Amino acid sequence: MKAVTWHGRRDVRVEEVPDPVIEAPNDAIVRITSSGLCGSDLHLYETLGPFMGEGDILGHEPMGIVEEVGGGAGDLQVGDRVVVPFQICCGHCWMCERGLHTQCETTQVRDQGTGAALFGFSKLYGEVPGAQAEYLRVPQAQFMPIKVPEGPPDERFLFLSDVLPTAWQSVAYADVPKDGTLLVLGLGPIGDMACRIAMHQGFRVIAVDRVRERLARAHGRGVEVIDLDAVDDVGEEVRSRTQGRGADAVIDAVGMEAHGSPVAEIGQRIFNVLPKRITAPLMSRAGLDRMAAIYTAIDAVRRGGTVSLIGVYGGQTDPMPIMTMFDKQIQLRMGQANVKRWVDDIMPLLADESDPLGTEEFATHRVPLDEAPTAYENFQKKQDGTVKVVFKP
Repeated sequence: MKAVTWHGRRDVRVEEVPDPVIEAPNDAIVRITSSGLCGSDLHLYETLGPFMGEGDILGHEPMGIVEEVGGGAGDLQVGDRVVVPFQICCGHCWMCERGLHTQCETTQVRDQGTGAALFGFSKLYGEVPGAQAEYLRVPQAQFMPIKVPEGPPDERFLFLSDVLPTAWQSVAYADVPKDGTLLVLGLGPIGDMACRIAMHQGFRVIAVDRVRERLARAHGRGVEVIDLDAVDDVGEEVRSRTQGRGADAVIDAVGMEAHGSPVAEIGQRIFNVLPKRITAPLMSRAGLDRMAAIYTAIDAVRRGGTVSLIGVYGGQTDPMPIMTMFDKQIQLRMGQANVKRWVDDIMPLLADESDPLGTEEFATHRVPLDEAPTAYENFQKKQDGTVKVVFKP
């Protein structure tokens, strides 16, 4: 089969690899009909190279048709149309029973000290072959796949794999008060969808980005926008719009590769050119993120407000302004999205023919798998109006 494979910093290729096969009774094989390109894929493309292996298959936002099932795959049947969450979880362990599917005790990657295994996401999370491919082996198939109806196009449901539940959790964790103001930092796929969800829930939403097309896209749905390159101080601009207090809650949808952190950026590049046997253990203990976004969130949130951190961070020695956080009495919530925790909340919106979240038009680019290298480059460089890419194997 064809698959998108990793070969180094900014080097992804489409190659022929062996077809996946059933390896355990609760496995299934899914023929992929659509697979998303995620912002966190760019961390593998650019920053987390020390944890990648030559030829690793990328991608973690799939949907498709079940082609084969093992004897322990529950009620899953060949021919079912399914979306597959990005994390691999069993549904019955202590963590899963409490809705913490990203901490699944059955699939935790204990040798790395991390949570549940993820599709296509480095040695840190199990090095499980990913979903930017023609076929995908799905472990824990007795619980994982989300069955969806025939009829609507893939894009109506595809984003249940990651974007929708991740954005939904970011808004839930933000705990915006009734009639409150939410500030969203970053208008990539997660930030954009978080704005849509928050607007749907009746909150005032302000969003920050520096890419003209992304700002226009959010503004077109009623979001107040701030062009990062047009203001001297985001916090001051937000306070000027919120009676001097700041936003009730802030979502950081940017993460470890924020602009405005030159020292950390240089450090990340150094990590990627040194031998992996040196950099991987060092980065696990002493890695640095670009911290501009989280610092902005802490500054722009009002006293007693909440920061919801959904952008991925990977550093272990990041300096945090604890005195300011304590003085402002900030609440901080974070973590990978627990996909299946939020499906029942989201599904009624997807069943609504009016498509209130605009899922069917959310993708800006739909391309064949063979064009993956160009899609990665355009997404990383924010070229060609690229916000969300969907691969069609």
